[in-house]
Amino acid sequence: MKRLFDFLLAFILIILFSPLYIVISLLIWLNMGRPILFRQKRPGYKEKIFSIYKFRTMTNEKDQNGDLLPDKQRLVGLGKFIRTTSLDELPQLLNVLKGEMSFVGPRPLLIEYLDLYNEQQKKRHDVKPGITGWAQVNGRNAISWEQKFEYDVWYVEHQSFWLDMKILWMTFLKVLKRSDISSSSHVTMEKFKGSV
Repeated sequence: MKRLFDFLLAFILIILFSPLYIVISLLIWLNMGRPILFRQKRPGYKEKIFSIYKFRTMTNEKDQNGDLLPDKQRLVGLGKFIRTTSLDELPQLLNVLKGEMSFVGPRPLLIEYLDLYNEQQKKRHDVKPGITGWAQVNGRNAISWEQKFEYDVWYVEHQSFWLDMKILWMTFLKVLKRSDISSSSHVTMEKFKGSV
């Protein structure tokens, strides 16, 4: 049931948003150049690795040594607008269509975090990762990693169609308010270093 809902909604939204995809792609190309999409390997259901898609929001600016500048300096102008409005997440509809992600589930994090989870935190991989999730509507990047994982595991243990509908509605409200985009100390979220 959930897979059918995900597939049909993703298919419809990709068609509806296709003009927006074109406009955003053109703006990124004109303002930041290529690539237009950001691709990164992430662990999904049962830790199976897949490539997540996002619209690129950071420039490729480097310092005199050839190293990329800090995220805060590369996330400006158009990229910052795309990030704060969550438009960067739109290409993940392709991940949902392919069955790698769901609309609702724990956010797919970095591969390097896999060895840092405790047994309880690993349960977040017992369901497909989502574009949004219980942690996203309860603080997103404004809460601690431990709190995020508690919300993720709670979702895994209590998931239902009606809970998904509630999360989607709460996500819609969060996007309108543009709340909890950044942590208090980083542009997005500081790196996870393992549980204390």
